[in-house]
Amino acid sequence: MPALDTNVLVRYIVRDDDAQLHAAQTLIRQCVASGQALFVPVTVLLELEWVLRSRYGFGKQEVIGTIAGLLSATELRFEAEQALEVALQMYRDGAADFADGLHIAQATQAAELPVWTFDQRAATLSGARLVGR
Repeated sequence: MPALDTNVLVRYIVRDDDAQLHAAQTLIRQCVASGQALFVPVTVLLELEWVLRSRYGFGKQEVIGTIAGLLSATELRFEAEQALEVALQMYRDGAADFADGLHIAQATQAAELPVWTFDQRAATLSGARLVGR
């Protein structure tokens, strides 16, 4: 199964480069037409969230909607999809970052808790604890 890099998803989502958008759309159409799903590593989705927020100014609700849309796309397969869904829910419901939720969701799946952190917002998530307390 072919995999996608962050920059392909960024072009597909933000549509800021016509040539790369067309290439991304063509690639995705060709894979779908041949019955191939596209694999998205967990690190790609983590980087995508950061890029959309920091480079393109996406707000929290825009990021949540974008990631939720990708997770529901039948032509995409995600590494650690359950952890990504849990992280997205934590991000939606709390003050901590998407990355913090993903760290905790993956540690939970591995039964390796708590996640120790100095980040006070991350420490509000179930499964995390503030160092020094």
